[in-house]
Amino acid sequence: MAMFRNRKRRTEVLERPEYGWIWKPLLALLVVYLVVCIGLGIWWSLRPDSFDIDQAVVEWQGNGAQATLPRGVAMSSAVTASVDTLLDKPGGLLRNDVAPPGVWLDNMPSWELGVLRQARLTVPALAAMSTGDAAPLADAEEALDTDSEDWLYPSAEKSYALAVELLHDFTASLSAGNALTTRGDALAKWLRSEAERFEALTRRLSASIDDPEALRELGVDEAELPEATPWYRVDNVFYEARGEAWAMMHYLRGVRRDYAALFEQAGAMAGLERMIAELEMALRPLWSPMVLNGSGFGIFANHSLTLANYTMGLSDQARRLADSIEGAEVSTPQSTQSQPSPATSQQDTQAAAENGETSAGNPADSSGEGQEPRNAAEQNEASPQAQGNAAPEAASGNADAAGQPVGDALQVPASDSQEASQ
Repeated sequence: MAMFRNRKRRTEVLERPEYGWIWKPLLALLVVYLVVCIGLGIWWSLRPDSFDIDQAVVEWQGNGAQATLPRGVAMSSAVTASVDTLLDKPGGLLRNDVAPPGVWLDNMPSWELGVLRQARLTVPALAAMSTGDAAPLADAEEALDTDSEDWLYPSAEKSYALAVELLHDFTASLSAGNALTTRGDALAKWLRSEAERFEALTRRLSASIDDPEALRELGVDEAELPEATPWYRVDNVFYEARGEAWAMMHYLRGVRRDYAALFEQAGAMAGLERMIAELEMALRPLWSPMVLNGSGFGIFANHSLTLANYTMGLSDQARRLADSIEGAEVSTPQSTQSQPSPATSQQDTQAAAENGETSAGNPADSSGEGQEPRNAAEQNEASPQAQGNAAPEAASGNADAAGQPVGDALQVPASDSQEASQ
């Protein structure tokens, strides 16, 4: 009987194998997957570094090494590079991700939305400032208006990549005769729209502050505040504002390069530098692992309140800049016209000689009264033969009349020379 009982036990063991070991490799794979997702999530959540405007000009225009560039190249290159950063940064565009780890993230997608909103606000302003064909900008504006959460074909990445190509085409088409306007009216209108945008951000950031005294210090009316921000969306509003500040900082750096003469002429260059510095201060690294929403002098900081102070100041500064440059106009620098080609110089000399008789008929022109004397450089340029025949020509009175227009053509007005040096 014992022998049959042992055989039955061995048969049961063979027919019912134990599979308890399978959960161990499955658990190990799950742990590895979570570690990889967490690592990628941390890496993808890092804010992209600021790019250099000169480098962006070289990349999107191709001739950044030139001393002078068509007006608008720097600003257009900044907008193009900011949109391209959304596609080329680690993880690419995260707002339309439907799989981990992108679907778990919310800070970086909110930052991307802020950059997109700034690009959508600035591209129409570029079209308004353009003096040439702005058709690529209209198509780029339509491409940027694509919902950032679209992931089915055509996805949002496809539309934004098309916008980058169109902006690149517009930047490459800029030339001396097809540049942005020299007047500051369109630029002032853009700055006022930016002021309204940052004022709206201030209200949204303030909606997460449950401190009436702090709101009064910001100058925000509690009645104008939007609906209170839920605690789980405070960080989303914060990073969206940081994305807009990041994009605006680069756009203003491009404006500083394109319209430096305009701001200097209006006496607003210091205000522009101050606004860029405020944006740089607003983008300082956040050392806390999360966005804190403390109050007053408590043990926890209030990051939304700190950023709201910057956005309020940016709004006021943008309005002051708009008022300063409205109606101002950049005059063409004389240095670009003071070095004509040899063929042009010969034509000017021949035209001056042909008009000599007309000048000689005017006593004021023949006597040279009311005209500035030539400088030493112009006198040294005179040929020896002309210097030797100066007395006979003065006696006849014809050579002075014929040579006077040439001297007038070489003279540079004091105001134009000062603008060229600036």
